[in-house]
Amino acid sequence: MPPRSVLVYDGDCAFCTTSVAFLVRRLRPNCTVTPWQFADLDGLGVTRQRAQHEVLWVSPVGAVYGGAQAVAKLLLSAGGLWAWLGGSLTLPPLRWIAFGVYRLVAANRDRLPGGSPACALPADRGPGARPPRD
Repeated sequence: MPPRSVLVYDGDCAFCTTSVAFLVRRLRPNCTVTPWQFADLDGLGVTRQRAQHEVLWVSPVGAVYGGAQAVAKLLLSAGGLWAWLGGSLTLPPLRWIAFGVYRLVAANRDRLPGGSPACALPADRGPGARPPRD
């Protein structure tokens, strides 16, 4: 397991890369940030399919959080008011809203500023799709 938390994102997606770079620059979270294409996914305990499906937060003890919960963990690691926001995203009903917003953004990331056709999710990973079970 990694000595510190790791944020894993889609390095082929311009929207994802731009968003992560912005968040890291502004928040200065306490984690290592890496595109899944260059990550040791086996060592992190995640599958390629899951890494393609959503942003992931892998804790030093191997707990894996995906999508909106990974964003919440990123905010928590930034401290200050960001941690308050991250903590609130882990509680219902905000957790449910965050899940829906994350899925909406993920399904349309190719249409968002900075997005490109390479950002489009395959049909089996579109709106409402869940990561495949191992």
